Amino acid sequence: MQTSRFAPLVPVLAVLGAVTSLAIGTSYAKQLFPLIGAQGTSALRVGFSALFLLLLWRPWRWHTSRIDAAAILRYGLTLGVMNLLFYMAIRTIPFGIAVAIEFTGPLAVAMWSSRRVIDFVWVGCTVVGLALLLPLGGAQSLDPIGVMYALGAAACWGLYIVFGKRASHLHAGHSVSLGLAAAALVVVPIGVAHAGSLLLNPKILLAGALVAVVSSAIPMSLEMMALKRLPKETFGILISMEPAVAALWAMLLLHEQLTGLQWLAIGCTVLASVGSTLTARRQPPPVIPAGA
Repeated sequence: MQTSRFAPLVPVLAVLGAVTSLAIGTSYAKQLFPLIGAQGTSALRVGFSALFLLLLWRPWRWHTSRIDAAAILRYGLTLGVMNLLFYMAIRTIPFGIAVAIEFTGPLAVAMWSSRRVIDFVWVGCTVVGLALLLPLGGAQSLDPIGVMYALGAAACWGLYIVFGKRASHLHAGHSVSLGLAAAALVVVPIGVAHAGSLLLNPKILLAGALVAVVSSAIPMSLEMMALKRLPKETFGILISMEPAVAALWAMLLLHEQLTGLQWLAIGCTVLASVGSTLTARRQPPPVIPAGA
């Protein structure tokens, strides 16, 4: 049977769909803030996401060693704090800008051990982007507290990558489902303390479940499908579009208008992420002994 000529586009569309779904879900989540706050909304998103993935993957079927459990716990707790800080950030600063600031976390991890000249170009792009966004000298109208939350989320994203690598030998369903369960241990108590019995309102529960599906379950499923069919470099380039996609959807759904300089800052972050992906040092293929 002849393969459709459109088949190579499917994983690309999956990544774009994941980024779009995440942006739409987060934009919708932000509309719950006046009712249950960023803390309550984050609790519903993480809590329902953990529940869905635990039911889907049933991680208790796999053996988890003490070392692996510690790695998953660190990874999950960091994931929970990252989600909470990001939602706290978008209370007071535009969604697209918060994503651009948060992206500096994985960029910092990617650049940390590099000493090549080209990588300092991408570091420079990141610094320029941050300089255009941060409220230095009163030149910007961004809320400083919101920016600090976004920078905290960026730091957590960097740690999340470091801790996640230590659990990367496990099945993705095993580590992610248990990781989100650990994240819920952080976020849900804070959300309950803030929003209280409002979280038990059936309409709010339904909205929270929808946020979890659209901003977590669908994007994660699409990304896993794409990763199996795309080179890591191509996947990284497509994911790098997330700040721009987030800003566009926030403009359409939340009416968040950005200035020309803020769009330029997001462009610098996207450029740094794409450039870092394209010029990343490739690991040489393993040498196979003769006769192996």
